[in-house]
Amino acid sequence: MPRPRHRHRHPGPRRPLTLLAATALLLGGGTAAYAAPAEPHASTEHIVNGTFTDGTDPWWSTDNVTLSVVDGQLCAAVPGGLANPWDASIGHNGIPLVTGASYALRFRASADAPVTVQANVQLNEAPYTTVLSRAVTLDAQAEEFSYEFTGTLDSTNGTLTFQLGGPAEGYTFCLDDVSLTSDASTDPPGGAEQIRNGDFSNGTAGWYSYGTTASGVVDGRLCSQVPGGLANPWDAGVGQNDIPLIAGETYVLSFDASAEPGATVRVTVQLGNEPYTSYFVEDLALTGEVQHVERTFTATEDTDRAQVAFQLGGSAEAYTFCLDNVSLLGGEEEPPYVPDTGPRVRVNQVGYLPDGPKNATIVTDATEPVTWELRSADGAVVASGQTTPRGVDPASAQNVHTVDFSSVRTPGTGYTLSADGDTSYPFDISADVWTQLRSDALQFFYIQRSGIAIDGDLVGAEYARPAGHVGVAPNQGDTDVPCQPGVCDYRLDVRGGWYDAGDHGKYVVNGGIATYQLLSAFERTKTAPSAGGGAALGDSTLRVPERGNGVPDILDEARWELEFLLRMQVPAGKPLAGMAHHKIHDRNWTGLPLQPEDDPEPRELHPPSTAATLNLAATAAQCARLYAPYDAAFADRCRTAAITAYAAAKANPTRYADPNDGNGGGSYSDNDVSDEFYWAAAELYLTTGEASYLADLTASPHHTGDVFAPTGFGWANTAALGRLDLATVPSNLPDAERQRIRASVVAAADAYLATLRGQAYGLPMPGHAGAYFWGANSNIINNAVVLATAYDLTGELKYRDGAIQSVDYIFGRNALNQSYVTGWGEKASRNQHSRIYGNQYDPSLPNPPAGSLAGGANASLDDPFAKQLLDGCAPMFCYVDDIASYATNEVAINWNSALAWIASFLADQGAAQPAEPSCRVTYTNYGTWTGGTGFTGQVTITNTGSTPITGWTLRFAFVGDQKVREAWMARVSQSGATVTATNESYNSRIEPGASVMFGFNATTAGGANPDPGLFFLNGAACR
Repeated sequence: MPRPRHRHRHPGPRRPLTLLAATALLLGGGTAAYAAPAEPHASTEHIVNGTFTDGTDPWWSTDNVTLSVVDGQLCAAVPGGLANPWDASIGHNGIPLVTGASYALRFRASADAPVTVQANVQLNEAPYTTVLSRAVTLDAQAEEFSYEFTGTLDSTNGTLTFQLGGPAEGYTFCLDDVSLTSDASTDPPGGAEQIRNGDFSNGTAGWYSYGTTASGVVDGRLCSQVPGGLANPWDAGVGQNDIPLIAGETYVLSFDASAEPGATVRVTVQLGNEPYTSYFVEDLALTGEVQHVERTFTATEDTDRAQVAFQLGGSAEAYTFCLDNVSLLGGEEEPPYVPDTGPRVRVNQVGYLPDGPKNATIVTDATEPVTWELRSADGAVVASGQTTPRGVDPASAQNVHTVDFSSVRTPGTGYTLSADGDTSYPFDISADVWTQLRSDALQFFYIQRSGIAIDGDLVGAEYARPAGHVGVAPNQGDTDVPCQPGVCDYRLDVRGGWYDAGDHGKYVVNGGIATYQLLSAFERTKTAPSAGGGAALGDSTLRVPERGNGVPDILDEARWELEFLLRMQVPAGKPLAGMAHHKIHDRNWTGLPLQPEDDPEPRELHPPSTAATLNLAATAAQCARLYAPYDAAFADRCRTAAITAYAAAKANPTRYADPNDGNGGGSYSDNDVSDEFYWAAAELYLTTGEASYLADLTASPHHTGDVFAPTGFGWANTAALGRLDLATVPSNLPDAERQRIRASVVAAADAYLATLRGQAYGLPMPGHAGAYFWGANSNIINNAVVLATAYDLTGELKYRDGAIQSVDYIFGRNALNQSYVTGWGEKASRNQHSRIYGNQYDPSLPNPPAGSLAGGANASLDDPFAKQLLDGCAPMFCYVDDIASYATNEVAINWNSALAWIASFLADQGAAQPAEPSCRVTYTNYGTWTGGTGFTGQVTITNTGSTPITGWTLRFAFVGDQKVREAWMARVSQSGATVTATNESYNSRIEPGASVMFGFNATTAGGANPDPGLFFLNGAACR
């Protein structure tokens, strides 16, 4: 019996929703057009890569044959002495077989010795029926062969095979120019395929598992280790959600399954949420021998929330369940997907600052300038001009023009921009346009908190929920968590922290950068002239339960994650003490939606890693200096943890997370931690001032290297974090070194400005496909953070304007006309991938809260939903606002931390911009007292303006725990780190060119004590 190979399959056709080539434009909507369905009975090519220009994929071979491409041909070294022709085979799967259809097979072949091989088109499963079988005689001269035949059976599981075994001596077989066409319909027999990734060629993507000890793809099949002793079938299982069914339609469910050594499993097609209505259910007795199962049923209701589930519990003994070739045929093909891109005039749908840049992009087939008009809400034309043609934009494949209407500064609501016969969504011009975004972007973190009940009175009743993962059934809790088997012999209390993204996992490496950016947004208020001294981030400014406790609310929020990070540290006396466990999450993936308090999965600590340990060291060092004025004990705890973690990382510099450790949570693996070492050393130096950390950071290649990549920084590339803080946080670095570091930030900002000006959609990101990746929206924002920092350092408006313009892309000035922030913009993302915000699947649940950032366009299409829907998309079009697309539409704490940082910067720019300083301040530290418990300082204020200063108040902030004990020649008070000095009656007037001074004594517990870097005199910045 001829037996074709079953493994190394090329996935067969699924729902055909392929985009046309990028040059095909649907200008009316400004989007790439999608492929029209093939005409009935048109000739269809079934062979992929028949000329082998793309290597050997998707061609397969038996294990005794190795495939390679030689001189443009597929060649196979065939062993001699095999008993049967099929004992050595190569082939191509995914061939649809249709009764009565006309087929044509053509190929060119040769062999380096005279042989006869068999060319078959046949069924790829028992009984392996052939539709075509021809003996092909070959020699060293390549020859063309062609055969026409008529289909005699119906199956989606056909294969083309060349059976090469039998000759006594070994030989080399070569093949080229393979084509197999037919006039068969491209629709699979029996209806549309409803299962995604049913052959597991894309790993476990699209499938969930729970209650098993391990699940993964082994030798092309999904295999799960099922524990014995589970009471019910549904106590463990694997399956796929979001299956559409149509009432009255007949469906065919088929699959291959085995259970070693044997078990009874329950197969069901049912509603994926309560009341779990069954449409088909059967208990199957399986053995270690693979069994092919095919069943037919009729759907009893319309739903898009069905699931195909294999319920595996109930066996007294443990067993291994394996699954393959899952198919559900029936129902209807989905219509071709065409995104709704709205008007062809693309603007920032939220609005623009009166004194900021105002730009738009027009999608048009015009090659010459066209007229644009800006209208107020009442329809009056307030400005007009000519567009600037920009040609075809590489990232969107659209022909576009741009408009600059920055000269319009009049505040108003409901503005619209018109050009080329189309009108934009409405937008505002207002100094307050970004004020609420700061609060909304930060609110996201409170709602993502683990281990605390979420208060609906603070954030809205729809977001209220009980505490998750505190050990209340069905949770198994985060208060007493074991390690994965073999990792450790202890258990840890790792409650608290933020749920990382759409799942319930908590990850130190991602928690690190997210915490850093919240702390950095606060620390910026001590150094940036436009930050207003931090009043907008002070106590009672955010919707958090700790408001009113005398601590800035943003520090309260960051502390919730810091406490979790500290708990992830390996205890003293244990192996790898001082390091940090990489992550903690469910043992198995869970489905959507699932509220944290309802998660039944066991939780596990994963092995410590160097990357996680350095994230802990860096953020704990930040914590030590920023919390010192508010909670000295907590700051000291952070300092100790940071020092311990850094030493542990240096002792274990190459403990990398396993990239394959991804069941139940993301792997976050990173095999280059030189950037984390640099970042951690920088933060420890800024906090402690110790020479050993300075030596480490200056010895790092990142200290003088280019750490600002064109595509931005992120959790795996953290050297930029150290560079930004060395440039902005006061320290005792030599002045020349500090200026060099600051110049490197400005140089990076200049490069991002050049990129922004070269992009027709005005974003600081290159236009190639490699710049659109998983979570790229946060990297775009992080490039804007560099621009904003350059403005804080230099005061040059071009950097401020570049940062402001960069976010236009995020809020709608893009190819999809899509705001990526929930609640912000006329057409905003609202169905981000999340187990908590599952409204798309369960209307009783909310959408993500206002201020939640979606990951954004991802040209790699790393999830099966996006791959199926968007294959072939131009990079900027590779996004869909659907909860199923985790690779384009997830939420994540490190994405919202970037948004929170830039939102705080944007909100600060709505106020009047700092005037040119008319004062100069000299700060002198006369050194520590004996015993090092304090120091004496003096501040001299010089009037560099042309008019007298009558009455003055000076404000500045310390870096760490310094506290003024007494002062002279000024009335001095301190709140947190901020010192306020007001004149005495005798020195209230400062004439032009004259100076006044005051002095103080201050206490400190030690650590770095650099001069403050920013002073405000009567509210105006005075460096």
